[in-house]
Amino acid sequence: MTPYLSVVICTYNRDRFIVACLRSLAVQTLPDEKFEVVVVNNNCTDNTASLVQDFLQRQPGRPFRTVFEANKGLSYARNRGIAEAKGELILYLDDDAECMPDLLENHLNFFTSKPDAAGAGGRILPRYSEAPEPPWMSRWLDGYIARMDPGGEMRIFSGRMKYPFGCNMAYRKKYLVQIGGFNTDITFRGDDKYIYLKVKDINPNIYYLPQALVYHNIPGSRLQSDYFKTLFLKTGNEERVRVSMEHGFLGVWLKLAEYIIKVGVSLILWLKYAVINTEKQGRYIMLSQWYTLSGFFRKNVTVR
Repeated sequence: MTPYLSVVICTYNRDRFIVACLRSLAVQTLPDEKFEVVVVNNNCTDNTASLVQDFLQRQPGRPFRTVFEANKGLSYARNRGIAEAKGELILYLDDDAECMPDLLENHLNFFTSKPDAAGAGGRILPRYSEAPEPPWMSRWLDGYIARMDPGGEMRIFSGRMKYPFGCNMAYRKKYLVQIGGFNTDITFRGDDKYIYLKVKDINPNIYYLPQALVYHNIPGSRLQSDYFKTLFLKTGNEERVRVSMEHGFLGVWLKLAEYIIKVGVSLILWLKYAVINTEKQGRYIMLSQWYTLSGFFRKNVTVR
């Protein structure tokens, strides 16, 4: 029997992109009776909520709905999505993503053909909406813009592939419920890694799906140095919280040692890139690791 798919979009102040995201879901090849779209309004203060309502009014009878989550933070919104989802499968999409027309069909076909699979992460390509890709961008910083493009072969996540990014990731609902959902002490991007590791402990069959493609809109503000710094500070900060909760004092010290080593390696890469006349790429790799290490010592880092 073909499972039912619930698409969850957690949104906060994304009035520039949310309509494009919803429009891309309105033209999917998957029949309406096989999926639903749940937009979780995470206390938006801009025009996002009214734009979503207007879109829904123009889609009468279609499986689109919205709910409000007052607790601010991505993990709270994602947990609300679990509670609201009617499907056996939950696909999380970012509110600034635009889907290919066969995205939902590809996800659903995959889980139908692989009943042993716990989850899947689709391919994510950046779409620079206001400015070209900056000269300092490199493959080492793919996580910064949520680029997921490790090739055209479907395979289980392992090694340097990291884990599915929340811009385009799906899990069987039963596993999300079994582990108690997302960690509300990790309220921004660290919960992608948290949920992956928790589900993997139960069932390691979590796949990369190259055919399940979304484009991720990257505004110019996200390419500014202040945002770059804050995001990596937050990465380090949330990783300390996660490791402390799961592995205690020893785990924190081991993670700290790992980050110090990564800073050292990034310094070597900086020199390597400088030799081949791409010094700025090396510098930003080093800065990403330095800010992550610095954030590890912070009590809290506020992103929004």
